Amino acid sequence: MEAHVRDLVVLPVLMVGLGLVLSGRTAAQTFTTLHSFGGGDGAIPFAGLILSGNTLYGTTMRGGSSGYGAVFRVNTDGTGFTNLHSFPPFAIDSPNSDGAYPTGGLILSGNTLYGTAFEGGSFGGGTVFALNTDGTGFTNLHSLGNDAAYPCAGLVLSGNTLYGTTLSGNSYGNGTVFTIGTNGTGFVRLHSFDVLGGVTNSSYAGLILSAATLYGTAFGGSQDVGSVFKLNTDGMGFTNLYSFDGGSDGAHPAGGLILSANTLYGTTTAGGGSGNGTVFKINADGTGFTNLYSFTAGASCGYSVCNRDGAMPRAGLILSGNTLYGTAVEGGSSGNGTVFAVNTDGTGFTNLYSFTGGSDGAYPWAALVLCGNTLYGTASSGYGTVFSLSLPLPRLTIIPSGANVILAWPTNATGFTLQSTTNLVSPAIWATNSTAPAVVNGQNTVTNPITGTRQFYRLSQ
Repeated sequence: MEAHVRDLVVLPVLMVGLGLVLSGRTAAQTFTTLHSFGGGDGAIPFAGLILSGNTLYGTTMRGGSSGYGAVFRVNTDGTGFTNLHSFPPFAIDSPNSDGAYPTGGLILSGNTLYGTAFEGGSFGGGTVFALNTDGTGFTNLHSLGNDAAYPCAGLVLSGNTLYGTTLSGNSYGNGTVFTIGTNGTGFVRLHSFDVLGGVTNSSYAGLILSAATLYGTAFGGSQDVGSVFKLNTDGMGFTNLYSFDGGSDGAHPAGGLILSANTLYGTTTAGGGSGNGTVFKINADGTGFTNLYSFTAGASCGYSVCNRDGAMPRAGLILSGNTLYGTAVEGGSSGNGTVFAVNTDGTGFTNLYSFTGGSDGAYPWAALVLCGNTLYGTASSGYGTVFSLSLPLPRLTIIPSGANVILAWPTNATGFTLQSTTNLVSPAIWATNSTAPAVVNGQNTVTNPITGTRQFYRLSQ
């Protein structure tokens, strides 16, 4: 059987006629440490990864040849690790040219990576930089300072324009939203957050862009425990969509948002039923706020919290089908953080993996990236790790229905194609099912007529 076949279901027509159903095999998820940082190659990856082909790109806040952070790449099988750029030494009284301590992730356009460094640059307030994917051509596009300073998150790109956030930089010392061209020109501070209740109102998270509207999260808000906001790309129309109250709805959103149709999804690091954070959704117009999940209480576990599901999610989410995937910095069976999944309606919460603090790492601060049936991410404890987590293989269900057969599999099983053949004897010829799946009750569903020829079905990736 070909190696790429992930699930196979054999269905003789006689069996359908007798009302028998055979289902696909389901395999358990597999955690793999793809790379363990040693300091010289990088250390403490606070940011998530981006994926291009079979290559992952990311940043580390510390480490590299000078200890001030690095940009790296590694193949999805863990081979080919390369330190693309090490940031040079930096001191408050001696700014550098490149920046220092990149805590945000990267974005990719063509063969160019764009990112931010938290400090350094000509004015000590960080930089916006560009770098080729082969490690050449590092460029400081803009040194941040009084106009905006200390970018904690990555950037979002539209055409030739980058958008980002900072923790400080205006006359009140609060955060900003800014824009700059990919060639380094046209820097504009689009919005400065106000002082609210004497508490600094800043954004630790990056932005998302839909049409001409930017969405993000910030500390502050009317109750000083966080908000969800939107802003036009021209700097107009700033709107506080929702202010957290620190109770059951959550508090202190440090991660970015994702948008599906007209619904925003995100996390908070605190609040909820037990004070350990939440997963939430809200409509893009600010209505319909819903706490989808509150992380449970736990016992003291050293400096962390031990529980069954995780605690203090500091990163944004990713969405596949009707399933949200994320990370929690603490919690889990060892208090070292978790990878989790939850449905978009709040049901089906699953702790996919609890970090042990050993060779797998601990304290995953960043969001995940999904390719096919595998999640990729970083853990920050010690020098840090890059990891992969394969998800359980999709279960193909076959149900006879009159003169038809109904085939269904989960919508979160991305990258799978339904195929059929009439003969398993090598060389079997598999054909992609001509009917595209429809989503019915949260499942990809295909209805095929029962013919006089025996059919074998599989999901192939």
